[in-house]
Amino acid sequence: MIDPAGAPDLKPEPEPAAEDAGRRSVHLGLFGRTPPFTKRQRRVFWIASTAGFFDQYDRALLSLALKQIQAGLKIAESHLGAVLSVIRLGYLLTLLITPFADVFGRRRLLLYTVLGYTIFTGLVAIAPGERTFVVFEIIARAFAGAEAAVAMVIVAEEVDAAHRGWAIGLLGGISSSGYGLAAIVFAFINVIPYGWRGLYAIALVPLVLIIPLRRVLPESARFEKEKLEGLRPLKVWQPLVQLYSAYPGRLMLMVSIAFLGSMGGNAAGILFPKFLQETHHWSPANVSSLFLFGGAFGILGSIVAGRLSDRYGRRVMGAAFMFIAPILTIWMYTAPGWSIVPAWILELFSDVAAGTILGAYSAELFPTSYRSTALSALGVAGTTGGALGLFFEGVLFNITGSHARAVCYLTVFWIIAPAIILFFPETSGRELEEISPEANLI
Repeated sequence: MIDPAGAPDLKPEPEPAAEDAGRRSVHLGLFGRTPPFTKRQRRVFWIASTAGFFDQYDRALLSLALKQIQAGLKIAESHLGAVLSVIRLGYLLTLLITPFADVFGRRRLLLYTVLGYTIFTGLVAIAPGERTFVVFEIIARAFAGAEAAVAMVIVAEEVDAAHRGWAIGLLGGISSSGYGLAAIVFAFINVIPYGWRGLYAIALVPLVLIIPLRRVLPESARFEKEKLEGLRPLKVWQPLVQLYSAYPGRLMLMVSIAFLGSMGGNAAGILFPKFLQETHHWSPANVSSLFLFGGAFGILGSIVAGRLSDRYGRRVMGAAFMFIAPILTIWMYTAPGWSIVPAWILELFSDVAAGTILGAYSAELFPTSYRSTALSALGVAGTTGGALGLFFEGVLFNITGSHARAVCYLTVFWIIAPAIILFFPETSGRELEEISPEANLI
């Protein structure tokens, strides 16, 4: 069978009946039940979830402990936004790492990125000053971004088309529980030895997982199939060239959404714990409680978005959540008293939901031979937009004297993004090879 773009239909062979017989879902309590996975799919899914857990922990920790880190490293208030912006730029380096997954395999790169991320996040704990802290964070973010991209690619390539959005949403929800761990340990920041430095040292835990992961993680079946058929790129630069030449329209749309969304919303998320402590006079324990219990509901947005996008389509649900999130951001930075709690929870729910659908799109819109590279391009666009947004937040703060006003002004960029996603093709329920054949035309 030949698809309309002229490329052969490369749909994977049906799984053996014995494997189908082993399909079952697993109840995860708050997260609901998993899709009906085979034994292999369950193994791949759990390993990918583990890979993303500590990336989310590190992201949350920088935001939660920002006030304490700022005091410990003596970072001036006037250039705090610039420091955060530079750290975000570490994700730009993922575009140099992820092509290796398209050339040498998803399994190998996932393991190496987990190792690199863990080492450099651990080094953050002993950073003697502001500059070394920033350098270690930049390198850790490079590995973390590549790790997250490869983990999502593995899940997208292994699960069934009918449940792909659900599986990606569940992956995001479980990975985001790293925020919960960060919230728990942050509550004890005044008790744990060395304060915020002790919290970063916990990131060394993934090192213990490296050896068992190496033994049980299988390579992506789609990657192996393309390798046998001679479609796998042989040079590291080839996925980058293919990405920018084969589907330029899709790439431009995806990059625009990620850039605008991060430019308008990144500062809002990073500065919120600091805003609670300084403007509303919350204690670290109160902030932790909100992130732990309220965040548990908020991250369900990933699972809800995945399931709804499988049923009603990625475009409609993606546009809806992307439109709601910036409006709720303005509410949470202007809400009086404890009404800030539902505002933040609903904003987190919508933001996570929108991010899940955009992540699913980035894994679906490009062929296997450079799918990992495409996901990292999304991360680079988001990083660039987020870094620029943080820079502008600093400029706006110096003009207005208020982080809250600066954040609200920035949402004007964020609210443009929903209209762009409506130009994407619908992908829910379709096989990856049907959506994005190995072709040079969109």
